Amino acid sequence: MKYIFSLLASGILLMSGNARGQTATLNVNTLEAVSVQMSIEKTGVKVIKDSSVKDADEPTFAKVKNSDFRNGTITVKVLSKLLKDAPKTSRGFIGIAFRINPENNKFEAIYIRPTNGRAEDQLRRNHAIQYFSYPNYTYDRLRNESPGVYESYADMDLNEWITMKIVVKENQAKLFLNGNKQPSLIVSDLKHGPDASGGIGLWVDVGTEGYFKDLKIVKE
Repeated sequence: MKYIFSLLASGILLMSGNARGQTATLNVNTLEAVSVQMSIEKTGVKVIKDSSVKDADEPTFAKVKNSDFRNGTITVKVLSKLLKDAPKTSRGFIGIAFRINPENNKFEAIYIRPTNGRAEDQLRRNHAIQYFSYPNYTYDRLRNESPGVYESYADMDLNEWITMKIVVKENQAKLFLNGNKQPSLIVSDLKHGPDASGGIGLWVDVGTEGYFKDLKIVKE
């Protein structure tokens, strides 16, 4: 049976395969801030990385409490802005962490770099989408060891809602953007293996003012 967990801008909807569920008001008690600043806005959940965390690809997310995910589908709408003091290397990093362990020190993640989607430089365009696996496989290691395998291009930009759908099954994850039927990225060797499971996180990195809404989690 499939189980659906839906986080809307105004609340949480829990549904099982028989489509019955409960709703609850969304507040700070439904999310755990992990090295981020978090607030509930009319447009969605606002998440900003804690400035004390200097490294990239770290556990910097608003973690959905009581979410336990192994296989299934994660769908969310994201919108990324650059902070006024964002470094020049900021790209609007925003995405989803999944299979997060209880200690928040092991997880998989797929994120986007919206500024790269329409850059004039082709190499930057090729880095519009990124997979990484914490703690051992950050973007720079994957890029150096397997160029082009864990990144890809898709059209996107800042200040616009982008629908991310991640389909996870065993060792594989596919990212679909904005309702496209074909995936924009396929990862066939999730680094924590097919049996890993855990929470879901609304992930951001340096320089990003990120917004999330309409998160839906369907567990297989």
